[in-house]
Amino acid sequence: MCVLLAAQQLAAAKHRWYAKGVKTYVIYKDASDHARAVIDYLRDFERRTGKTLNIVDPESPEGASLCRTYDVVEYPTVVATDNNGIMQQMWRGLPLPTISEISYYVE
Repeated sequence: MCVLLAAQQLAAAKHRWYAKGVKTYVIYKDASDHARAVIDYLRDFERRTGKTLNIVDPESPEGASLCRTYDVVEYPTVVATDNNGIMQQMWRGLPLPTISEISYYVE
């Protein structure tokens, strides 16, 4: 019993350390058919979690670079990376992932 409790505490400590450097990006085009769904999702996410997501325009220089790096070819796309920029999870297209799925990756 004691060993199981220690293992659970270690796993929780690793999760707290790991989650500190995670960045989550929402990549979408503002003038598109999916823009309304993304805007509503971002509003609901902030209202429910009190946190915001990094919004990226794929046509900006930074956005184009991010899209090349993570091979984003469909919009909207949500990308979660660790503190070294290594992709941890990616969701492509509609429907968008649940708020609880994304909130796991948001600091």
